[in-house]
Amino acid sequence: MSENVRDAEAVSRFVEAFAAQLVEAGMQRMPARVFAALLSSDEGAMSSAELGEQLRISPAAVSGAVRYLAQTHMVSREREPGSRRERYRVHGDQWYEALTNREAVIKRWEGALREGLASLGVETPAGRRMAETLAFFEFVEGEVSAMMERWRVHREKTFGS
Repeated sequence: MSENVRDAEAVSRFVEAFAAQLVEAGMQRMPARVFAALLSSDEGAMSSAELGEQLRISPAAVSGAVRYLAQTHMVSREREPGSRRERYRVHGDQWYEALTNREAVIKRWEGALREGLASLGVETPAGRRMAETLAFFEFVEGEVSAMMERWRVHREKTFGS
């Protein structure tokens, strides 16, 4: 078998196995399957029809999955040249984008926790729990920022710009 020929059955097994891992980590099932299919496609992009055919799912299921993936910055939508059809693309930096998006969520949680802490008081048992939770998220935010900077340097060295 030539190196350029893909084993569709093996790809399908990968898609389902990787999607199962994403589901176990908390992602919804359909978005996990669509993301794994896009990730495993040579172009990194597929139309709704191609995704539906490969995954044997309805256009509505593709649409819902892509909406979720776009909101979490895991895929982007693009128009096919000369067509009204959209293609959905996964990028090499999707993990960076997803983590960066999570940083914004953590910042919002921190704000809510600060408000909760102010209303509960630091000296109450609930306030102490809230303060520890806030300190944890502040720590994680700093670690993720530092880690992402190290990733950018590593990525540049490994893959170029």
